[in-house]
Amino acid sequence: MDGGQWDWIVPAGLWEIARPLLPAPRVRPQGGGIVGVADEAVFAAIVYVLVSGCAWRALPPCFGASKSTVHRRFLIWSRAGVWERLHQAVLDRLAADDLLDVSRVVLDSAHVRAKKGGEHTGPSPVERGKPGSKLHVLSDAAGLPLVVGLSAANTPDSRELKPMVTRLQSRHDPVSGRYRKIGKPGKLHADKAYDHSELRRWLRGKRIGVRIARKGVESGRRLGRHRWVIERTISWLFGYRRLSPRYERRPYAYLAFLTLAAAITCHKRHLKLTM
Repeated sequence: MDGGQWDWIVPAGLWEIARPLLPAPRVRPQGGGIVGVADEAVFAAIVYVLVSGCAWRALPPCFGASKSTVHRRFLIWSRAGVWERLHQAVLDRLAADDLLDVSRVVLDSAHVRAKKGGEHTGPSPVERGKPGSKLHVLSDAAGLPLVVGLSAANTPDSRELKPMVTRLQSRHDPVSGRYRKIGKPGKLHADKAYDHSELRRWLRGKRIGVRIARKGVESGRRLGRHRWVIERTISWLFGYRRLSPRYERRPYAYLAFLTLAAAITCHKRHLKLTM
């Protein structure tokens, strides 16, 4: 395969980061079989589905892979944690180049319509009770997505604060055995949906500054000058058409696409800042 063949859809250098993270293909014990489609072509096809929002069956023939091959490998890689490790590998590069600012982190969520239902869906309070999900995003001070999550649309935002912050602070990668390079967050900014005294105590116990708007006390305007970046981040993620609406019934499949989108977003930022 010629180098750069998929540059029109895969950002430069992303495949080189992803390639060593893929699980080894299974070998038929009896030997034989047909030559499989190259992983690079399948990776490009998955990125194409994420960006374009097309159905698996609508994949163009230029990738040289059937929709069943691409979909099957996507599920295998998703179960193997490839997208989480890819996202972390990109974040490690940003951290190594001192391009992550965790002196302030920002947390927010957004509703997404769930077309086919499935796990992690519920009646959406902003969609007249139609089935939906919430995606949760924790970003650095510049809006780079550090952690992403998924829950049912009727899940209170406050319930996801601890898991999101804990995942950010978990420095040991159980898959690779490496220690992550992201530093400890200094302050956490969030809107009034996260205003709970127990959460404030929990954050202070972890020596994280609390910058959460207070219900009935603060208008949120002053805090909004730091929180606006997360709105832009969510807009970046929804620019990947496969994420809105949600078509995947399996929550891990949707979360896989969401994590890949976060990895690509961070990688593009790294390319821009290091060119």
